[in-house]
Amino acid sequence: MDDQNKSGKWSRRDMMKGLAGVPVVGAVLWAGAAKAAKQKESRENILNTLNINASAPPDSGPMSGDPIRLGIIGFGIRGPQLCRALGFATKDWLKSMKDAADKNPNDTRLSSFLEQENLNIQITAVCDLFDVRAQEAADSFSNDKVKVKIYKHHQELLDSKDVDAVVIATADHWHAPIAIAALAAGKHVYLEKPMTHGITETYALQEAVKKYGKVFQVGHQHRQTQSFVTARDVIEKKILGHISLVTANTNRNSDNGAWQYDIHEKANPNTVDWKQFLGNAPDIPFNAEHFFRWRKWWSYGSGLSGDLMVHDYDRINCVLKMGIPKTVVSSGGIYTHRDGRTVPDVMQINMEFPDFTTGSSREAGKEIGMTLVYSATLGNQYNRTTVLMGHDASMELGSDLVLYADSNSTRFKDMLEAGTVDANVPLYRYDPSANAVDGITSATSKYFADKGLLYTYRNGRRVDSTHLHMREWLSGIRNGTPVSCGIQEGFEEVMTAHMGGLSYKLGRRIEFDHAKNEIVPVDGHDLDQVLVAEMDNFV
Repeated sequence: MDDQNKSGKWSRRDMMKGLAGVPVVGAVLWAGAAKAAKQKESRENILNTLNINASAPPDSGPMSGDPIRLGIIGFGIRGPQLCRALGFATKDWLKSMKDAADKNPNDTRLSSFLEQENLNIQITAVCDLFDVRAQEAADSFSNDKVKVKIYKHHQELLDSKDVDAVVIATADHWHAPIAIAALAAGKHVYLEKPMTHGITETYALQEAVKKYGKVFQVGHQHRQTQSFVTARDVIEKKILGHISLVTANTNRNSDNGAWQYDIHEKANPNTVDWKQFLGNAPDIPFNAEHFFRWRKWWSYGSGLSGDLMVHDYDRINCVLKMGIPKTVVSSGGIYTHRDGRTVPDVMQINMEFPDFTTGSSREAGKEIGMTLVYSATLGNQYNRTTVLMGHDASMELGSDLVLYADSNSTRFKDMLEAGTVDANVPLYRYDPSANAVDGITSATSKYFADKGLLYTYRNGRRVDSTHLHMREWLSGIRNGTPVSCGIQEGFEEVMTAHMGGLSYKLGRRIEFDHAKNEIVPVDGHDLDQVLVAEMDNFV
């Protein structure tokens, strides 16, 4: 198709390629331009100069062949979400989504689920420590051909010959032990973030992945998001110039956002395997709040650093590939949810990369070093954009992508002086959702959508990001195709998270020795013990 058709309207290709002038895809209005020809020429000059390739990630392989038989370990909150991404929804969810769609035609959650590609899998086994949840999975996913078997212990599931691969969505302190056992049992592994709960087990899991050769994927589904793939092209073409500062954020202001999940009325010592849940955590009497709201305690969870910061860190790492920071400094506290939790509800983490560079349009010596600042609060919902700030331009990065030239840019100096580029007006915008209809049902949904955690787009059609991420993993099993978040990406993610947690607890700068590939020891402290201890400070 020509760049401009006979009617004078911009083609779909132009609309998807970007925008110079205003933040509405497909409309180009250059301030001060007197004639349409001048507008077109200026626009084409900018697009040609940028040469940004807004392309989708490469397709993974076909889903043909024998069905892959999956075991689900952990069926609390994330477990059912992962199963839906695989094409399996509980009966209660299907009913609630049908009711929601009947009330609101713009609620597309059910239709999106029903339109998902068939991934050619069978769920053959489930293990959850709460009997009610395990039974719900078995009742919902069993059919005439396959009866889902319930296992009381994950090792029994892993020993089953009816399971080829497992999806692990347990509390954080069980991630590494179960993943290592699964790999040793010959199973492929899809593991939710954070990859591990401690440092020693991180190396043990890394070794297990290398030793057993199974396909291993960490659940950072934003790596499938269209805008992030486009952002990588922006970085590779050095459009931003040297990036010295990146800011990323979490703002949540609800019980759900603060991990105050519902406690099931049927939960009691007879229906919950409490001893198994505790695992290596301190031995305390049955506590339903700890079981359902485990993210609030260091014994089972990883706090803001391991639960939420890792999303933003990995989003930036998949674009910049900067790896583990040299140093990390964290601060924060419990300011809005004094409910017995020990993890902070406000936190700031400064990650320093003194040797990182993306290249520069300036003279040598002004292109090295970057800080990534992550800040979070669970007491405010204000939406803050992730921004990558370079000498020549800044990039706002979420479900879409927006570039602004910097008023002191070297690269765009001539265009700024000529008035063809305005630092206060977007230089380029890529919105993969153009012309799509989205059903955002809550502020929480918008938060996850903006981070690329709910859905992305393929050829103008909305697709569940988790579905694509799990498809990539399944293709790795079937076809030997690569995964985008394997053991190395998981190692970088979780070591950075551990550094954040350690700095918060110890009240000091934490360093990483890249030559030794380890967190620098701190005299007088066992860092694994520090990470899981329920103490307010370690001065």
